[in-house]
Amino acid sequence: MSPMEKSSGPTGRSLPPDRSGVDTEKPHPSEVSLESLATEQLVRTLAVDQDRAVRAVEAVSAEIAAVVEDVVAGVGRGGRLVYLGAGTSGRLGVLDASECPPTFRSDPKTVVGIVAGGDRALRRSSEGAEDDPRGAIPALAELDLGMDDVVVGIAAGGTTPWVLGGIAEASARGARTALISCARRSMPPGCDHLVVLETGPELLTGSTRLAAGTATKIALNALTTSVFTRLGKVRGSRMIDLRATNDKLHDRCLRILCELFPGLDRAGADQALHASDESLRSAVERLESEGRVAD
Repeated sequence: MSPMEKSSGPTGRSLPPDRSGVDTEKPHPSEVSLESLATEQLVRTLAVDQDRAVRAVEAVSAEIAAVVEDVVAGVGRGGRLVYLGAGTSGRLGVLDASECPPTFRSDPKTVVGIVAGGDRALRRSSEGAEDDPRGAIPALAELDLGMDDVVVGIAAGGTTPWVLGGIAEASARGARTALISCARRSMPPGCDHLVVLETGPELLTGSTRLAAGTATKIALNALTTSVFTRLGKVRGSRMIDLRATNDKLHDRCLRILCELFPGLDRAGADQALHASDESLRSAVERLESEGRVAD
């Protein structure tokens, strides 16, 4: 019997798969006694342990870049990036998806986050939902996936049935697929890209909202920022498709215009922005059409 298959115990009920071999479930090598640490030392220990999350993402830059290229090609033809995840992984996917429209002025339907258990699972844990390998199928069917879509499953331990079943279903529907895992594993059925963020065991054993969660957030940030940079939503190191919908964004738009066009003051920048329906990109194009040269 495979370690990841269920078995029966003496009570007659089925036992869960043995996940002791999964990297994120193993005890931390330091075997530190967290409760014995002074509070400041505890906080410092937890913070320092996050360093490996950055290294884990950097180590698989090429693998993430391959996913980026697939997404750029698909979205360029009208496709979507769809995140699938349960628990912390699902919430991180929804968070990243929700940040794309205000950051890049993308269509809210371009990057979609789906979490096991539905939107209510964003605030209240719905742990049992992740065990159903067919659980993601209704949401994927509703999206009417096609060959221009890319579905990225997120599973810290790399074994979540809901995520793996969703990847297989997405592949069967013609979409490109990827799995982001923080534990070493082989390529799952129907998966085109495997991205393994090797964060290793957690300081709090099995709590993948720690190093695994941090690495996942960094990876998703890198993924969507790279995608929209390639799609022309970034100029230099600046967001160029902003709309001044509140004071913070209004100020940011003015500062970007003044930085791009030396000699332009805030009043002139505001005039151009107002004449461009509060669109930063349109304001830049307007100023360039007037003969101003941008840096």
